[in-house]
Amino acid sequence: MVKYEATVTAIGPLVSDFLDYNIIVLFGQNAPEELAEFAILHDGQTLQALVQPGDEVWFDATSFRVLAVGEVANANLANLGHLVVKVNGETEVEMPGDVCVELKALPAIEVGTKVRVEGE
Repeated sequence: MVKYEATVTAIGPLVSDFLDYNIIVLFGQNAPEELAEFAILHDGQTLQALVQPGDEVWFDATSFRVLAVGEVANANLANLGHLVVKVNGETEVEMPGDVCVELKALPAIEVGTKVRVEGE
């Protein structure tokens, strides 16, 4: 089941600083300017079901298995299109808005990249 889907519409000038630390910061179109600087903006709209461990976050053809979901991550995604994906292999989140996924190489993310969350 596809729980959320979006297309990248813009990439902030500071995104690469976060990618260097394996952190992907997604935000909907209405991100405040100061947040848009370090965010990957997208056109996603509706969270169909809660993101949970075992789901997969896809960036085009590359998937990452979700290992942990912070207590406010789903609300942030539903209300703001905001998701902090930490590609760190951790099974416990550091911050309440984090989603931790398996550790592997980051794909290229550019305008037009399709992002989706799939699960049961």
